Amino acid sequence: MKKWILISLAFIIIGTAATVFANEYEQLKYNYEIVQSEFELMQGEYEQIKDIYNLVQSENTLKLSENKTLQQQMNELIIIREQEKEQFKEAIEMERLVTFVESKPEDEEVPGLVLWENANEIADYFYEDSDGRFDRDWGLFLAMEAMQKEIDPFIVYELLRVETGGQFDPEVVGPQTRYGHAYGLAQFMHNTSPWIAEMANLPEYDHDMLFDPLYSIQLAVTYLDFLYSQYGDWDHALTAYHRGIYGMQRYKAENGHARSWYAAEIQEKAQGNRNLVATN
Repeated sequence: MKKWILISLAFIIIGTAATVFANEYEQLKYNYEIVQSEFELMQGEYEQIKDIYNLVQSENTLKLSENKTLQQQMNELIIIREQEKEQFKEAIEMERLVTFVESKPEDEEVPGLVLWENANEIADYFYEDSDGRFDRDWGLFLAMEAMQKEIDPFIVYELLRVETGGQFDPEVVGPQTRYGHAYGLAQFMHNTSPWIAEMANLPEYDHDMLFDPLYSIQLAVTYLDFLYSQYGDWDHALTAYHRGIYGMQRYKAENGHARSWYAAEIQEKAQGNRNLVATN
């Protein structure tokens, strides 16, 4: 009897334990399903956040691209504006040149014997002073052209010395600037020389002609004649030759005068050379 009671109790205990285990299993399963559901919810939220991030990133990339495009357009507009300003300046300068040419008398005096002798004497001096680098024919041509226009030939000679660094090399090419290079003895640029050649009544212009010393000298004399007629003194004329007319005006506005180092050096050396020739 006791044996059967013990067996019954054992079955009851085992049944109760199984029931408890089953209940705990169901609870754990339920908890797992809740956690799984929450994880899936978090996964969905993560994907939404990821999508939003990608959208923001895409919008930022688009804005950067738009800003870059706008900056490029702005730079292009600035360049176009600068080109238009330069074209406007050239148009005004060309108009002044045309007015100057039209106002000059058509008949110019032919130099006489005295002028010829003076030109030969000056040419000899230029040749010796430059140690033979400034050809005598160049000096004779320079002196004749300058004196016909009542321009001091020593001013022109010293200008050519400064422009070529004292070498008088007719094939010299100046350093790169935002307007390009300058060429030849008188260091004219491609945007300036054509209308000066037209003012000088020279044959059809070609860039290669800037390396011809006589052609370059005639352009220099013609342009200096124009500039001196505009301002009436060499400070303004020489600084305008060196910096451009608007550059000279800016220099004068900033310094209160037009006597740049360029104008001062050329005039002082020209005066010294002139005195040497006069005493010989």
